[in-house]
Amino acid sequence: AQCRWTCLCRRRVELEQQCGLRLLERTSRGVELTAAGKAVLHRARQILNQVDQVHADLAEHASGGRGHVRIQASASAISQFLPMDLAKFSARVPQAAIALEERFSGEIAQAVREGVADIGIIMEGTPVQDLQCFDYKVDKLVAVIPRTHPVRGRSIVFSSLLDYEFVGLEGATAITRLLTDQASVLKKPMRTRIQVHSFAALCKMIEAGFGVGVLPEGAARSFIASMRLRMVRLADEWARRQMHICVRDYALLSPVSQKLVDHLRQGASD
Repeated sequence: AQCRWTCLCRRRVELEQQCGLRLLERTSRGVELTAAGKAVLHRARQILNQVDQVHADLAEHASGGRGHVRIQASASAISQFLPMDLAKFSARVPQAAIALEERFSGEIAQAVREGVADIGIIMEGTPVQDLQCFDYKVDKLVAVIPRTHPVRGRSIVFSSLLDYEFVGLEGATAITRLLTDQASVLKKPMRTRIQVHSFAALCKMIEAGFGVGVLPEGAARSFIASMRLRMVRLADEWARRQMHICVRDYALLSPVSQKLVDHLRQGASD
């Protein structure tokens, strides 16, 4: 351990001399990273992560397809389609280990670019430069309202829904951005009374009378049955959204990751 520490210190000094910048500095609180040191640490972690992935890919090739797949997906995909698709894939490829994380679409695309995720499931409209994308599922947005709400009928246009207060989702979610943009196009204010972090919390607030909300149809159905809520279809064309599978380079994916992409693409038409 002492030898390794000495080697690391020597490499750090060599790097400082080559760049003419200090990476560490001593303060009253001890040793801290400089701004340059923080930048180097960020890049070093990326490199180490990629080295780990190279070892994992080689091990997978050597084992004939056994491997680990890191997938990040939007809440809309996880709440509707992805669990069943992954269950079917696991039944076909039981040796595959899948790590699934829920993230915002923009974060997912960046994670795929940086090699933190092998596969991403994102919503249309997400910047995808330098990524390969394939169509996945299509979801439909619906209005979720209290069971006793005055809105009647099977469908409603978003402009009419803006007459009521909203329960919204926190953060830069694809749904939040979409609704805000559409309200701006209509030149009508979107009066958000309260914001929450999850689909479940949003439905609870709607049930409590804080306002109306908008959710993917598949997610809404899972709450409607057990809560005093109703679902009304949004008649606007933009309420139908395409999901995409994104990767850095399909040809460079590990065999098991390629199999999962193929499986998801095949399921896109189901």
